[in-house]
Amino acid sequence: MSLIAELENLITSLQADLVRVFSPLELEQARVAHLGRKGSLARIMARLPELASAERPAVGQKANEVKARLTALLEDRKAELEAREDAARLSGFDASLPGRLPWQGSRHPTTLVIEEICGIFQGLGYEVASGPEVETDYYNFEALNMPPEHPARDMQDTLYITERILLRTHTSPVQVRAMKGRKPPLAVIVPGKVYRRDSDLTHTPMFHQVEGLLVGKDVSMAHLRGTLTVFLRGVFGSETRVRFRPSFFPFTEPSAEADISCVLCGGKGSTDEGACRVCKGTGWVEILGCGMVDPAVFESVGYDPEEVTGFAFGLGVERVAMLKYGIGDLRMFFENDARFLAQF
Repeated sequence: MSLIAELENLITSLQADLVRVFSPLELEQARVAHLGRKGSLARIMARLPELASAERPAVGQKANEVKARLTALLEDRKAELEAREDAARLSGFDASLPGRLPWQGSRHPTTLVIEEICGIFQGLGYEVASGPEVETDYYNFEALNMPPEHPARDMQDTLYITERILLRTHTSPVQVRAMKGRKPPLAVIVPGKVYRRDSDLTHTPMFHQVEGLLVGKDVSMAHLRGTLTVFLRGVFGSETRVRFRPSFFPFTEPSAEADISCVLCGGKGSTDEGACRVCKGTGWVEILGCGMVDPAVFESVGYDPEEVTGFAFGLGVERVAMLKYGIGDLRMFFENDARFLAQF
């Protein structure tokens, strides 16, 4: 058989082999067998010097034609295999369904602050507690020394579902539930959503609070001050100064407001641009309310105020986040602007 005939037979041979090829590996094996350095085409061409000089050009031309044909057959089979793989991957796929992008979000600054606060208090031995956002008047007000018609209720005007059922105005009801559910000593930290009828540049109808409660024997105002100083320096830095001012809350006595040295001016009251815009030139920023638990609250939950004492505190999470991250507009927390959220 002439070399030209052998070259033409390679096409038929590859076509027969490709019928049995069903994977990329088998396809590569077929390519090597026919077009590899030691393949059938190379073996035939190795015999080219045996031919007479006049016959060589025709055989060389035929070899180029056969090589191009073999390459085309391999490419066609490769395309068929890829099409089958795509069809298998798409089997059962409904093209009418909306597309899904990989999740590429970030934690909301409110979530970051809640986790940080709870982490600090868990390190101090506190337990994270939670409770219902839809509360009874008893747990939200009465058990906290705010009976009906008490003027302190006006400061927490909320959204009522019925006359006795409402959206909680603070997370303090969880403190009452915790005390009713166990005996002292106890230490709980309570994060969660709260609701009030406020809506302006500095208030929203829903916001987040974290409150804490410690009850035991011989708990004093000194314990309260030491605990909150450790906490506030943990959030805002070890150089933060803390001060306490007398205040009033119906469920604590005595009560206090805790301030921290301004996070922008470092407590100086001014910056290079003039009076500090955060502390309004005072050098201090109000951060939370606190106090010793009122004996009337202990009596409402069945504790003996002669046997135990305790302290409680509460703060707004968004306020802490605004100071910590330098956020100037409260509304940014609720606008779901991806450009804002991607910074955290």
